Amino acid sequence: MFKVKKAGKQSRPKSPLLWLGTNTCGGDALSFMNSLDPGYWDVLTDLIDFRYFYLNMTAEGDMATGILDDAMVRWPGKYILVVEGTVPVKSNGLYSVVGWRNGEPLTALQAVQELGAKARHVIAVGTCASFGGPFAASPNPTGSLPVQSVLDNRVINVPGCPVNPDWMMGTLVHLIRFGEPKLDSFGRPLLFYKETIHNQCQRRHYFDNSIFAKQPGEPWCLYKVGCKGPDTFADCPNRQWSGEHLSWPVKANAPCIGCVNPEFPDGNAPFFEHLSDVYLPGTRVTANRVGAITAAATALGIGAHLTGTILTGRLASTYKKGFSGTKKGLKTIGKLMQGLGKKR
Repeated sequence: MFKVKKAGKQSRPKSPLLWLGTNTCGGDALSFMNSLDPGYWDVLTDLIDFRYFYLNMTAEGDMATGILDDAMVRWPGKYILVVEGTVPVKSNGLYSVVGWRNGEPLTALQAVQELGAKARHVIAVGTCASFGGPFAASPNPTGSLPVQSVLDNRVINVPGCPVNPDWMMGTLVHLIRFGEPKLDSFGRPLLFYKETIHNQCQRRHYFDNSIFAKQPGEPWCLYKVGCKGPDTFADCPNRQWSGEHLSWPVKANAPCIGCVNPEFPDGNAPFFEHLSDVYLPGTRVTANRVGAITAAATALGIGAHLTGTILTGRLASTYKKGFSGTKKGLKTIGKLMQGLGKKR
């Protein structure tokens, strides 16, 4: 999707990039390196000049931190800074030390503020860097903050726990090739965070017909066992994961836990209890109410609009989308449709 043109002859200079690891598990860097299209090697050789990458570089000590100092002198206003993880501020930031400089610890707080002030673009990759995430969860003993909280310039947030490889790779390629992508109010690229998971979910029809799973592992709508899809904006149902876009949590019978949300994880816990309300534009109703309303609307509207769709098979194909392995669910939907037809 994001093919990088092979450069037999270099036609343009590669963009300098620095990737800092602060308070992080390292999952976002690993996810990024598992990108397939373009692959990590393609980006490394054709698109970016990876000057500093905390996870897989061989330099250490003053040699490593010297690269950071050098970037601020050689490429002010030209390099891209990627920060993975939160920035702790308690105890003068000593809960996260990214290296040593002149015999003194270089804290993540110092590094992010110094490098961020002279960067062309700053990207916060992963939910911790974007919004705090697990490393800033209560009681937050390190005083961890998201990147935007310690910088005055704009930060592009690419959340996910971990980030989907495409989200980070796509944002990076867009920045270099086309400039800053359109962002939502939380600083997330609309390319990937525009629609709710609920609206794109392959199991949406089960929700609309009040067919809910009673426990994780069942092939129905997982809303009542904790799915946060109705208030989570990401394209997981379409893009999917596992390198070749093979699956995602709901397809694997586990509820979405809303890991791209600003309030994750404290605001989304407990993960296996459903939201008390569903928020829709201009209204607020419970999930059961929404299910009842949509079921009634389906029953009333089926004769007016959906009949033609069903007869032509288009609705059947929609139901089958993403459900090659859940024949039991398709049979139930079929019976439901037959029942509605008899009532008419």
